[in-house]
Amino acid sequence: MNAASPVPASGRNRFELPPLAAYVHIPWCVRKCPYCDFNSHAAGPELPEEAYVASLLADLRDDLEHVQGRRLSSIFFGGGTPSLFSAKALAAIVEGLERLVGFADDIEITLEANPGTFEQAKFRDYRQLGINRLSIGVQSFQASKLKALGRIHDGDEAIRAADMARDAGFDNFNLDLMHGLPDQSLEDALSDLRIAIAQQPTHVSWYQLTLEPNTVFWSQPPQLPEDDILWDIQEAGQTLLAEHGYHQYETSAYAKPGRQARHNLNYWTFGDFLGVGAGAHAKLSHTDGRILRSWKTRLPKDYLDRAKAFRAGEKQLTTDELPFEFLMNVLRLTDGVPAMLFTQRTGLALDMLAEPRRVAEARGLLSPDPSRLVATAKGQLFLNDLLQSFLP
Repeated sequence: MNAASPVPASGRNRFELPPLAAYVHIPWCVRKCPYCDFNSHAAGPELPEEAYVASLLADLRDDLEHVQGRRLSSIFFGGGTPSLFSAKALAAIVEGLERLVGFADDIEITLEANPGTFEQAKFRDYRQLGINRLSIGVQSFQASKLKALGRIHDGDEAIRAADMARDAGFDNFNLDLMHGLPDQSLEDALSDLRIAIAQQPTHVSWYQLTLEPNTVFWSQPPQLPEDDILWDIQEAGQTLLAEHGYHQYETSAYAKPGRQARHNLNYWTFGDFLGVGAGAHAKLSHTDGRILRSWKTRLPKDYLDRAKAFRAGEKQLTTDELPFEFLMNVLRLTDGVPAMLFTQRTGLALDMLAEPRRVAEARGLLSPDPSRLVATAKGQLFLNDLLQSFLP
């Protein structure tokens, strides 16, 4: 098989265009956190909202050829801190997306927000313009941990943010929490979870702090908990969340029934997504079998320069790369996916996975159920080992 061939002829007639979402990147925040490796930049005294919105919509127009008749199933405003933008600016983006692409009737529109940027009136306006889900970046409720993480809010502000979200009409919101924080004990971590659960979010993202290159924490690493404490935190936290009705459906995602993050599920089931904004990434399929990943220019000043191209790079996934790319996403889901989804999303025959599946099953990392692609409990614990079976 030619590695550069997008789809073998045998799989071409089974290829289906997946659902389409949109990721919108707002790159500014109040200040850069020491653990953050995202494309975020400290905001100046004034944000160039109008110019940035104009660039976003021009960027979107350049990508319309990839829409291919689909409507958006979800939109996610990430950053940075998108809640720094006014309701007027976000409304212009939402209206542009609807006008240029179109929305599914039940579209999910999520906005990331930090507790230190909450204003009741502004969030009520966000809700009225069509944003129907919030993801609130709490990280911790404890003053010492928030200080270590460089956050601008305190625990009381985080609680007030959840209250204001409900009062503004958001009945669907996520609380973003981290564990494995500097000098964190088991009780510290469980205390954060108990306070979060008391706010009655529909969704909790609970993930372990990792030290990433090109961050302050990477060059000046803090004292993190020992591995045995991290293990205890993970086990006890999963139990606590389950006891309160939060089902773990992905490695670090827990939701009340029917409240899974649909935008993220689209990522994890190898759906398509447009990426607009500085540094935004996209994954886009085409009816001829090509699957492209692309990324936009990272620096806001370059993105705002209309004389420069928005797109910084593009790569067509090869047939050798597609199995790993697909499984890297779907095996994060605790229930996995139907095996037939591999062919539907990649255009490749399922028997292409036969040998690596056999190896992973023999190691106890992958379920032997022929109708599904799902990690075993052991495979979830050693996900990187499982994925190595499918490397090209």
